[in-house]
Formats: sequence, C-alpha cells, structure tokens
Amino acid sequence: MQKFFGAILMLLVIVSCKEKKELVQELAQEAPVAKPIIKQYGFNLEEFKVVQDTIRNGDSFGELMLKNKVDYPKIATISQNFKDTFDVRRIMVGKPYLILKSKDTSEVAEVFIYQNDRINYTVVDLCDSVMAYKSRKKVKYVMREASGVIETSLSEAILDQGIDYNITLNLSEIYAWTIDFFRLEKGDKFKVLYKERYINDSIYAGAEPIEAAYFEHKGTPIYAFSYVADSSKQIVDYFDDEANNLRSTFLRAPIKFGYRLSSRYNLKRRIAYYGYKVRPHKGTDYASPVGTPIIATADGTVTESTRRGGNGRYVKIRHNGTYSTQYLHMKKQKVKRGDFVRQGDVIGWVGMTGNTGGPHVCYRFWKNGRQVDPLREKLPAAEPIADSLRTDYMAFIAPLKAQLDCIEFMEPTPVPIPEENQITLNP
Repeated sequence: MQKFFGAILMLLVIVSCKEKKELVQELAQEAPVAKPIIKQYGFNLEEFKVVQDTIRNGDSFGELMLKNKVDYPKIATISQNFKDTFDVRRIMVGKPYLILKSKDTSEVAEVFIYQNDRINYTVVDLCDSVMAYKSRKKVKYVMREASGVIETSLSEAILDQGIDYNITLNLSEIYAWTIDFFRLEKGDKFKVLYKERYINDSIYAGAEPIEAAYFEHKGTPIYAFSYVADSSKQIVDYFDDEANNLRSTFLRAPIKFGYRLSSRYNLKRRIAYYGYKVRPHKGTDYASPVGTPIIATADGTVTESTRRGGNGRYVKIRHNGTYSTQYLHMKKQKVKRGDFVRQGDVIGWVGMTGNTGGPHVCYRFWKNGRQVDPLREKLPAAEPIADSLRTDYMAFIAPLKAQLDCIEFMEPTPVPIPEENQITLNP
C-alpha cells in the first residue's frame, strides 16, 4: 500500500514539474525582451535626435548653436563663463562633434559634445542650467612587446611589423643623446615594452610612451627605463641598467629623426665650384624639406637671430661659458635675441637662404670659442639617479629588464627570389 501511494506522489510531482516548465516557457515567449541601454559620452542617444559632423571652415560655436535653436544668452554664458573648460574661440577645423537635439517638434539642441581627440571630449550641457565639463572615453591598456633587427632603417623595421610609427619617434628621442640615428648599421637590434590604448576594447587609440627599451648599436647594448626621478616636478627621464641618465646636455642633431646627414664637419673639404681648392666646412649639414622644424640642441639664451651673407637667416644660442651653437639657412626664425630656449624647443624652420644648393640646416658648434665637430665631441651627460633613489630604481627595473631579456628578436623575413631569376652553380 505504501508503495502504491509513493508511486502516486511521484507521478504528481512529475506532472507538476512538467506543467511548471511549460508555464515558464510560455511566459518567456510572451514577455518582451528588454533592449539594453547603450550609453555614449554618458548619454542614452536613443533619447535624442543626433547630429554628427565635423567642424568646417567658417564654423563657430555660436553659429552652430543658433542654427540649432539655442538661445543667445546660453551661448554667451558658455563663451564667457567656461573659457577654462571650453574656449569656443579654439574649436579646430576637422574635429568631430555631436549635437543631441530634443525629439519633439522643436528639435532644440540640448547637448553639444566636442571631441578633443580620440579619447578626451568636452560636454556642453545646454539644458536648464548651462554648464560645460571635460570627460574621457573608457580606455583599455594592453602591454605590448616588440623587437626587430635593422636591415635598412629603424622605421622600416618597425613598420614591417605593423607597429605604431610613433614608437619609431619615441625610440629616436630616448636614444637621441647616445646613438646617432643617421648612422645606424645593418644588424643593429632593438626591443621595446609599451602599452597600446583601445577604446571599447577594439578601437585602437595610439601608443603610450615606451616603458622600457633595449638597443644594440654596433654590438654595444644600451638599456633604457622610464623613471620619475623628481617626484615633486613629475619629470620622466630614461636611465640605463646602471642608473645613468641617457640624456645629455646636448642633442646630437638640430632636427628630429628621419632626415639625412648630408655633409659633415671637414676642414680639408675641396669643392669643384671653387676649382677644388680647400674650403673648410666647419658645420654639420642635415638635409630635410623646407619647413622642417629646427630645434635647440640644449638650453640657452639666443644671442643672434638675424640674416647675414652666405649664412642666410640664422639663430645663435649661448648655452653656458663653454658652449654655443648656430643654425644656418633658415626659412624663418621663431625666436629673437634675448629669448631663453629649452632643449627641444622649435627655434625656426629649414630653408634655403644664403649660400646653399638645397634645403638643409647647417649646424655649427663652438667649444671655448672654437668651432669643433659636434659628432666627435664627448658631450656632458645629465645627472645620474641620486644615491638615495638608486635602491628603489634597481628594484623597479628588475622585472622590466627580465621581461626585455626574454623577448626574442624578430628577424626580417627573407624575400624569395623568383625561380626564373635563380642561378644554379655547378658543384
């Protein structure tokens, strides 16, 4: 009898569970699926009529707002009270923007979003109380390792791997004081560690500054690690594996990486135009297109910014009691006599003024009042890491150095020779 009632109870449970399951399935089919709310720039764009465009020639913030039915007092409030957040006079042609308008018949602009760059943007809220604020998109940072062996140039070795070209510029700036990038050799090697930025996990938004690097030039390895040695000023410098600063008080060239060293300092140079007579060349020429920025190779005070004879337009800088530099044949100067310039500041642009057969900057270097070859000078180095920070620094770079050492060099892929061009040699 107990078995009989037990079987009946089990049957009722099975039927009940089956009915419950069917009921859940029916409700699931009938219930509407909620559409996920996707926000951009902090707004649900489904709630607005969206206008998306870029700033064009002749556009102004005021005109854009008036076209979209924003009252003039609101425009004036943004223009006058939010200059530090959004200077309406400095909107740039080509920058994207969004206007979020009401969905009713009035279609009044309620929000203006100006994209400063791929990540940062400014929101101008035109609703009841006008306000402006800056914000940024959610960014994912991904650590990347890269390496290469140079066959022809650093830029080619990097671009062949699909690496951001800015890494080329970063490397050349890190090692600008220790390696002459105009004279790299086949077989030189490099390794780098850096982070890439991605918006919404998929949209590439550029590379962060290099965190650690290794460069082997003429068989000599040089490590570089990014480190803040002065916490009060938050100044980032690059130091090697022995805590020496890679920066010198002088850059090796007055233009950035990517241009040709066309003529070196040569006191015995002979020129056909002058009948092959000895005409000493006491400068170092860097050929580059007209308009290329010329930079100060060290901190100093401008003593001359003028135009004279075969020198054309030029700038001369006194760095201290020992060193001075001069930059000739400029198209135009950016500094005037008495200006103090910092290392890397643009002081003018490459031109063809004076006696010159093509666009270039002639870089002259004085030591104790005598012109010398800057590429042969042992230039003074910047201060190493303070003894008080040395222990912390060595602990900081240890894992980065270990990671660099584990990276294998990406050898260049040999180009196959077409069969018809191959030559068979007799054994």
